[in-house]
Amino acid sequence: MPALRAVAPRVQNVRVDEASAGQRLDNFLAKVLKGVPRAHLHRVIRSGEVRINSARAAADSRVALGDRVRVPPMRVADRASRADAPAREYRIVHEDDAIVCIDKPAGVAVHGGSGESHGVIEQMRQARPGAFLELVHRLDKETSGLLLVAKTRPALVALQNDLRTRRPGREFAKGYAALVVGDWPASLKVIDVALRKDLAADGSRHVRAVDADDARARRSISLVRVARRFGDFSLVEVALKTGRTHQIRVHLAYINHPVVGDEVYNEGRDNTVNDIDVRNAIKSMHRFFLHAERLAFTHPKTGERMEFKQPLPTELSAFLAIL
Repeated sequence: MPALRAVAPRVQNVRVDEASAGQRLDNFLAKVLKGVPRAHLHRVIRSGEVRINSARAAADSRVALGDRVRVPPMRVADRASRADAPAREYRIVHEDDAIVCIDKPAGVAVHGGSGESHGVIEQMRQARPGAFLELVHRLDKETSGLLLVAKTRPALVALQNDLRTRRPGREFAKGYAALVVGDWPASLKVIDVALRKDLAADGSRHVRAVDADDARARRSISLVRVARRFGDFSLVEVALKTGRTHQIRVHLAYINHPVVGDEVYNEGRDNTVNDIDVRNAIKSMHRFFLHAERLAFTHPKTGERMEFKQPLPTELSAFLAIL
């Protein structure tokens, strides 16, 4: 049985300093409680044990300068009993002294938690000891493509502020390529459907479309354009006006055109495809067909407008060739 250590042996009331202002609550806790698994942090937040200025808060709540965050006592397995993340560098699309943009492959989580012992960010930190590295945004484990990492605290705060506020001229724009089942209606260009996120006891997330008046619903907007048609399938380009968990996958499934290969939200639609060779090709991809192909933002240090595009990975372009 692994040895336990007390990360927070007693209740702490931590004041948010200038360097931490604007962070998500779960990210702030991860810094305060080093070594605590992300799923554990989410559980104590949901339980109400973590509070901001005596009020309950969600994992994605933002802490502000001077806020008082209640941190409960916590015991976790000693770090010596857990394997460190293996050091790994990913293919770099762009890097300077403030940011690094990488091409994340499918099958790798962006961070540890929810059953994952480690992810991209932990591996990069191991490969670059002592470096400041923080995720600016997230991608699903099976989504490939462009992922932005901040190399300084000011860069992280500026980029996440742009991501959250969407100020004119400083929009943080993300574009995705998705292959969906069925012939996408040409007239359907905007999906404005509220989403609700539910967390299981193990920290896993499931999202569903709900009525806008649901108390836990969040308005979610996706813009869709057909790029190419393949009979039983449509290749679409999706731009996000909001950035909710699993937004693209749930929105497309709600319209009854789910993402190919998505075992969570597809509901077996892949099996309705008549061509058995195509069905087998879907299974052999070992992932769903969703790729973060475009990223545009304002550089946090220079103010320069930047845009990156990343073509489909080999396994996705090879599947299109089969079609």
